[in-house]
Amino acid sequence: MKKQFLFFIVVCCLFSSAYSLESTAVKSGSIVNTWIWEKSIGGGSSPYTATPKTIGFTKKVIFTPEGRVITYKNDVEIRNSAYQIAKGISIFDQSENDLITFEGKTYIIEKLDNQNLTIVSNNQDATRTIYKR
Repeated sequence: MKKQFLFFIVVCCLFSSAYSLESTAVKSGSIVNTWIWEKSIGGGSSPYTATPKTIGFTKKVIFTPEGRVITYKNDVEIRNSAYQIAKGISIFDQSENDLITFEGKTYIIEKLDNQNLTIVSNNQDATRTIYKR
């Protein structure tokens, strides 16, 4: 009985350690944060570049740890919806990528680091949107 009790304690400690390591890793290198729109570059047959200056408004998105994305236009909240990150297939080269789905669209996460987020529409348009922290 004593050995079973010790085994139970060891197993609980292992699971709690693994959980805390996972949650720390997710927060330090994740999409969860406030992102400021820098520019969008349209692809396909009619390429374009849009910036806050050329479009006439600023845009900010906040990805929360609870799986919500809040979108602001000129610092006014315009949307609050769920987002989901999952592995998926790119329509461009059929490779597996990290995909994020929000506001009814799916994007390939092309770049994600402490200061930069670049997402590309996972459709024929292939619009690339660049955010900074």
